[in-house]
Amino acid sequence: MAGFKHWAGVAALVAGLGLAQAARAQEGEYEVPYVPTPEPVVAEMLKLAQLTKKDVVYDLGSGDGRVVITAAQKYGVRGVGIDINPERIREARENARKAGVADRVTFREGDLFQADIHEATVVTMYLLPSVNLRLKPKLLADLKPGTRLISHDFDMGDWKPDKQVKVDYHTIYYWVVPHHAAEKK
Repeated sequence: MAGFKHWAGVAALVAGLGLAQAARAQEGEYEVPYVPTPEPVVAEMLKLAQLTKKDVVYDLGSGDGRVVITAAQKYGVRGVGIDINPERIREARENARKAGVADRVTFREGDLFQADIHEATVVTMYLLPSVNLRLKPKLLADLKPGTRLISHDFDMGDWKPDKQVKVDYHTIYYWVVPHHAAEKK
């Protein structure tokens, strides 16, 4: 029953976005709502990435910073969170400070489509399907072959994931940027 309630809530949220998104975009509000990724999903996303201390994790739409903070704490990696909402950026910076990882993680306020992500070796995201599809060409153009992409709950259309994992009623998608990324655009 919990899974049904989750998906009913997500469906209502996505449907509501369709009606209200145009008005909010004109008012300067955000395209993707802030919905925190549950800790068990964060843990599985990072496990799936097979992180090493050499990795640099970018979280697109980083919210409160939990993905890169957890990656820095548990795996010793550097992390960068990017979010358009200044309130979330302030919250993430404070969370990093409290977690003792502010020296290894950075949070940048900005547009995902304009962000410099080239140094990422792992990219995580919890965005809407339409945003994933619009972001896919940038990911393939800007990221090096071998970069791992991990998405919570939403896929990349016809780009089939290399792996797909279930955590409770959540799905985690995993891709590796191919050597001929231009073919995937």
